[in-house]
Amino acid sequence: MSNYRVCVRCVMDTSDPEISFDESGVCNHCRDFDQIQSKQWFPGDSGKERLQAIIQKIKDEGKGKEYDCIIGLSGGVDSSYLAVKLKEFDLRPLVVHVDAGWNSELAVSNIEKVVKYCNYDLHTHVMNWEEMRDLQLAYLKAAVANQDVPQDHAFFASMYHFSVKNDIKYILSGGNLATEAIFPAAWHGSAMDSINLKDIHKKYGSRPLRDYKTISFFQYYFWYPFVKGMRTVRPLNFMDYNKDDAVKYLQDVADYRPYPRKHGESVFTKFFQNYYLPERFGYDKRLPHLSSLIVSGQMTREEALGKLAEPLYDLNELESDIEYFCKKLRISRAEFNSLMHASVHEATDFKNWKGLHKFAKTAQFALQRITGKQLNVYS
Repeated sequence: MSNYRVCVRCVMDTSDPEISFDESGVCNHCRDFDQIQSKQWFPGDSGKERLQAIIQKIKDEGKGKEYDCIIGLSGGVDSSYLAVKLKEFDLRPLVVHVDAGWNSELAVSNIEKVVKYCNYDLHTHVMNWEEMRDLQLAYLKAAVANQDVPQDHAFFASMYHFSVKNDIKYILSGGNLATEAIFPAAWHGSAMDSINLKDIHKKYGSRPLRDYKTISFFQYYFWYPFVKGMRTVRPLNFMDYNKDDAVKYLQDVADYRPYPRKHGESVFTKFFQNYYLPERFGYDKRLPHLSSLIVSGQMTREEALGKLAEPLYDLNELESDIEYFCKKLRISRAEFNSLMHASVHEATDFKNWKGLHKFAKTAQFALQRITGKQLNVYS
């Protein structure tokens, strides 16, 4: 890459086609964090006070109900730590796990340990594997970067549907700025874009999606937030959240076992992030993750560069995972190789909700100007 360049503060580079640098060599992601995201991140006493007020509001509005909030539990560090903290806050969450067919054995074990320690009710939604397989194969044939959409959309859709069914207004998410502040918009499409999902499946799928539930644009941006009054809260943004400390804490209280690598709870996500994306698109998801840790003060740039010098995959482990991947999707190695060498596409090559999204944002800003109030209902 002749114009290859790396940020002097974090480790984001020109594999993000939309990256820009100021005269000092600092990238737009770092500047965005300083100017925007850092104002939505409240470690310290300020965060504790804000979080306490949010928790009290959830408790007050949940009085008389079996559950006062809902959380999704993947078995990953963020969601597991959040689940344990909610127990300490004396909240009563309905815990939902979506099994899309790719759980690692360690993830299943960690989910069981966290739920047992917290004494929570767990509802596991097992996806129709034949439909999931067909949808994931459709995404592979579409050759888009966001191969995780079939799983992610199913996860979020299940959360919203369970919330409505159980009259729960608060969805508590393990998403957080301490470890996820930086992510290039050019690398992915929205996981919530059901128009995009359905068009990809229409072009490349081979069976109807009868059990696979989606969320429409209208439901996501209007029905759930304004009619149903649902809110998504990210409690970890109000804590001194450090992932390494969180792992140690989970080990101590719940006998949690850490994963050897990020997203080790899902065999598919591990394979997708550490092999598919770098091979097909040149995207190394470690860059935004490590850069997030740098700007949030959890890692030095030198430490991050050391991490990047490590191989993405052990070659023997990669071969084993490819074999498992092909077997799970019931495709031959030759079919897999063909899919890995087909011409790539952008998510925007297919129908999508970008026009609707632009309209909604325009309406949001207009209403904000008229009312003088922020209309930012989803975190």
